[in-house]
Amino acid sequence: MSTGSETAAGTPTLCDWVGGPAAIAALTARFYEKVDGDPLLGPLFADKAPDHAAHVAAFITEVFGGGRPYSDGGGSHAGMIRHHLGRHLTEAQRSRWLALMLEAANEIGMPDDPEFRSALVGYLEWGTRIAVINSQPGVAQPGVDAAMPRWDWGPPGGPYRG
Repeated sequence: MSTGSETAAGTPTLCDWVGGPAAIAALTARFYEKVDGDPLLGPLFADKAPDHAAHVAAFITEVFGGGRPYSDGGGSHAGMIRHHLGRHLTEAQRSRWLALMLEAANEIGMPDDPEFRSALVGYLEWGTRIAVINSQPGVAQPGVDAAMPRWDWGPPGGPYRG
């Protein structure tokens, strides 16, 4: 399924490469099935909304170049950051989150070519590390103009400067 959002050079977006929004929705659904039974992550998500997996899928779809389902549904990058404020996430939780997401990607048959998996792992590493940073004490509320991230086939840019 194409979202019709290839780059100028004809390279498909990450969203298109994985099979579109439905594939990303399958990924997050499988991931949260795994989380529900996980002793480290289960308690963090015990009170999640019934549509939490779909909400995260919309965010990843947008970040991966699949249109604006998260933003058009009222979400924002600032809102995603606010979901993590004050949660005191640990490195162990971050690592487990990453491991379960990659297991879910394997289980649903996401592409396993080195280029895509490098981009996927790069995004998940970046996103989970930002979530941990934003979950610590003293992090200020984000500005409403915080731009949605856009992930592509290459690295995101220069060093993190907080």
